[in-house]
Amino acid sequence: MQSEQILLLGVNHKTTPVEIREKMALSGGYDQYLAALNKVEHVQEHYLLSTCNRVELLVVADTGADVRDLLIRFLFGDEVPLEKADEYLYILEGREAVHHLFTVAGSLDSMVVGESQILGQLKEAYRHAAEQHSTGALLNKMLHKSFTVAKRVRTETGIGSSAVSISYAAVQLAKKIFGDLRQKKVLLIGAGEMAELAAEHLVGNGVKTVSVANRTLARAMRLAERFEGGAISMEELPEHLEETDIIISSTGAEGLIIHKKDVQAVMRKRRNRPLFLIDIAVPRDLDPELNDLDNVYLYDIDDLSSVVEINREGRGREAIKAERIVDEETLKFEHYIETLEVKPTIVELRKRIREIAEGEMTKSRHRLGELTGEQEDALDAMLHAITAKILHHPMEYLKSSRCTGHKKIKERVNTVCEIFGLPEGRAKKQDDETDE
Repeated sequence: MQSEQILLLGVNHKTTPVEIREKMALSGGYDQYLAALNKVEHVQEHYLLSTCNRVELLVVADTGADVRDLLIRFLFGDEVPLEKADEYLYILEGREAVHHLFTVAGSLDSMVVGESQILGQLKEAYRHAAEQHSTGALLNKMLHKSFTVAKRVRTETGIGSSAVSISYAAVQLAKKIFGDLRQKKVLLIGAGEMAELAAEHLVGNGVKTVSVANRTLARAMRLAERFEGGAISMEELPEHLEETDIIISSTGAEGLIIHKKDVQAVMRKRRNRPLFLIDIAVPRDLDPELNDLDNVYLYDIDDLSSVVEINREGRGREAIKAERIVDEETLKFEHYIETLEVKPTIVELRKRIREIAEGEMTKSRHRLGELTGEQEDALDAMLHAITAKILHHPMEYLKSSRCTGHKKIKERVNTVCEIFGLPEGRAKKQDDETDE
């Protein structure tokens, strides 16, 4: 019988405000916290995940051991009273814990459904746990299966192929225009939050340089420093249009900053290299007539929002397929756990039948006289065949797909142990009497 319980305790962006989550972040890195968990009584295996949106603790603990308060205190420390922690915390056990882990790995529980970053975070957390020998046979199997789930979701659905945020939509449109974004130059006009986020995404996709123009030069310098770029004044904009590939504008100006005639003049010098402009400002910074120019691509906030909304609907349909994959893999893993419960009984049963058969053969052996090697092999093959035939139905009985749920498995294991007189049967009977 399985002697462990799987528990998952955690908080995320849906259940817990950021001011609480940031207190739970692993400021000292994974290793010291994993080492501390080694000292928690009754915890056999453990794994810890910490991101900006979630902190989750996955453990295998002794069955019947009440470790929840210890683990809650470990997660929250002295920052949150135990009675208050219930407001933020989710605690999942067994199948629900497995399903949640697979849902997280498939990016179905992320703030942006379908984002790819979470898989890397899961693998990084697992690397630390493995190095600390915190995980064992069960969690190793479970975590590797979660990586398989993520791969299936990525390859069998289109959940990660559509932009669902303004900044991410901007990057996807830039890729359609330029293909490879490496070596491209970005110019930020203004210092709006969405423009800054779009620049982060572009840098993450390999753009070469980021320049920042702002009416307050000090602000431009601070932002440019973040991207290891340079700051320019608003008066220098015209001369930078010639070398820039992507412009993102989000100022609070009352009128247009870049007019059609400004770009028209530099397109000849650019030899008609594509120019991609994103106008996130309200009111608009960039002249709508820019779209009339060849090789000039202008998108405003409404254009990007339309892309996001269309993609969000498509991603919702793909999420349904992904959820089905998660459900399938959860059922498979649940069956795997169930086989662990019957495995000791199967091993003991094989051993008992083999001992009986070999014992009876030993008693009768002297009557057969001297045997050739070929006859010895034939007898051994017959012994193996008889043993296999006797074992066939009891093993099918234990492994039956109708045998689901801990209680039913326990009943069948006890029945087989009673019939064949296995020692574990008596132990389980005592457990049952204790339970009652």
